[in-house]
Amino acid sequence: MSIIYLDNSATTAALPEVVTAMKEMLAENYGNPSSLHGLGIRAEKALGEARRQVAGLIGARPTEIYFTSGGTEANNWALRGLARARRRQGRHLITTAIEHPSILVTCRRLEADGFEVTYLPPDPRGVIRLADLEAALREDTILVSVMSVNNEVGSRQPVADIARLVHSRSQAVLHVDHIQGYGKIPLNCQEAGIDLMSLSGHKIHGPKGVGALYIKEGLRLEPLLLGGDQETGRRAGTENTAGIAGFGVAAHLAATGFAERTARMQEIKLELARRLVAEIPGAVINGPAPEEGAPNILNISFPGVRAEVLIHMLEQRGIYVSTGSACHSRRESASHVLQALHLERWRQDGAIRISLGALNTPAEIDPTVTAFKECVQELWAL
Repeated sequence: MSIIYLDNSATTAALPEVVTAMKEMLAENYGNPSSLHGLGIRAEKALGEARRQVAGLIGARPTEIYFTSGGTEANNWALRGLARARRRQGRHLITTAIEHPSILVTCRRLEADGFEVTYLPPDPRGVIRLADLEAALREDTILVSVMSVNNEVGSRQPVADIARLVHSRSQAVLHVDHIQGYGKIPLNCQEAGIDLMSLSGHKIHGPKGVGALYIKEGLRLEPLLLGGDQETGRRAGTENTAGIAGFGVAAHLAATGFAERTARMQEIKLELARRLVAEIPGAVINGPAPEEGAPNILNISFPGVRAEVLIHMLEQRGIYVSTGSACHSRRESASHVLQALHLERWRQDGAIRISLGALNTPAEIDPTVTAFKECVQELWAL
């Protein structure tokens, strides 16, 4: 049975070009980038090329890209590294109530260490209000952290407006968790005024276990990992050369045909939203209107249907979706994002996330809608 994979916000399939690049690094170009011999120099050059490719997609300088083990490490480093570096200037941080757990849990740890964190509530679309941010800024605010795209409902934060407000009204640093937006929405870190930006490889058809943190030139962060001079002394540990090379290729491919690919995802998303709402009575979209959110994420609920049951029924028909963040998908507690949107309980319990990637096609719309209709009707009959 062929499958239709619609869980790309959890992870994506690695593209063939990515796999080829990784195999080459593992089998042929396997030197340690810190070694002075030829194999080491070749590996170092491969890292430099990947750094250039990853930077190009966000308008950064290659020297401002630091490779990590993934988006979670990048988020931890951004918050903890900045907080430690600036703790004498202030101990107040601002984030939102709908951030990824790697941000929220890190903030709670910082609170235990003596920092104060303000959690901004979203509006019903999942977007923070600039007036709330302005009211929360203080003289001792050292960091503001927001995600560009919410991983559960696809809401987009007005990053450029946030940056202008933060930099005009405070001395705070702006961190953007761009893990779900990278390769999906255009965002130039220099033009938007972003100081720190987290990225991940496996959300753009690259490998798992590799990410990056953009650090604006001249900005000081304390390192999380010590014991080596890798990444210009800011992140110790032998580089994951195969993963980094694959990440670079994935970023290059994401930049190629960017507008066409994102337009296709948007087209598929809008048609899925239109037909599911029109053909399944009571279906409702959670978060932003489909045309307002990210081009690849759709969150929808069906009355009288629990999401976990529907997911398994769809899988039996070859349709793969999720309830939301893969990081918390095995927990029984309701999504903190949907709770923050103050949705009715049935919408929280029944929320399904459909997330698209570069490999999805319009031909998948009909069988997906048919499978949803059949499964929901079967559950209603029970």
